[in-house]
Amino acid sequence: MRNASFLLFLWSVFFTAGSSADSLKGKDIEVQVNIAGENIVIDLNFAVPATQQEVWDVLIDFDRMADFVSNLRESKVIGVSQDKLTIFQRGAGTYGPFTYPFESTREVRLVPYNKIRTHLISGNMHKLEGMTHLIDEGGQTRVIHRTDAIPKAWIPAAVGKIFIENEMREQFNEMRNEIIKRKRASLKETGTR
Repeated sequence: MRNASFLLFLWSVFFTAGSSADSLKGKDIEVQVNIAGENIVIDLNFAVPATQQEVWDVLIDFDRMADFVSNLRESKVIGVSQDKLTIFQRGAGTYGPFTYPFESTREVRLVPYNKIRTHLISGNMHKLEGMTHLIDEGGQTRVIHRTDAIPKAWIPAAVGKIFIENEMREQFNEMRNEIIKRKRASLKETGTR
C-alpha cells in the first residue's frame, strides 16, 4: 500500500510539473487561425493567475513591450489622448526558415481593465484590427483576443496558419510570463515591508 501511495505521489508531481511547464511554454494558449482568401482571423484564449489590472498593465506597456516580447525590435507610444493611444511597432516573426518582418502604426482605444481595441493607421498590412477582452474569473483573468488582418504580402495558407499560430502563441505567452514575473516581484516587495 505504501508503494502505491508513493507511486501516486510521484505521478501527481510529474503530472503537475509537466502542466506547469506547458503553461510556461504557452501550450495551453488556445489559438485558432482561419484563412479565407486574403483575410486572416485569429482567435486566442488563455487564463493568467493575476488581476485584470495586473494583466492590463502589461498588455498596454507599449514603451517597454520590446523588452519582453521577443519578435518586437521597437515599440513605443507616439501619441496620447483621452481614451486612446497611437503606437508604433516594428519587428519580425520567425518560424523555422520563414521570417515575416512587420511594421505598424495603430490607434489603440482603451476601456480600462476590460477592453483594448486596435486599428491600423499604417504599416505593411492592408488591414489589422484587434480586440482584447479581459474577464475576471475570481483569482485569474481570462484573456480573449481576436485579430482580423489582411497582409500586403501573400501568405500560403498551409504554412501561414502554422506560422501565425506559433507567433501568436509565443507573443502572448511572453506577455503572460511578464505578467506573472511582475506579480511575483510585487508580492516579494509587499512581503519584505
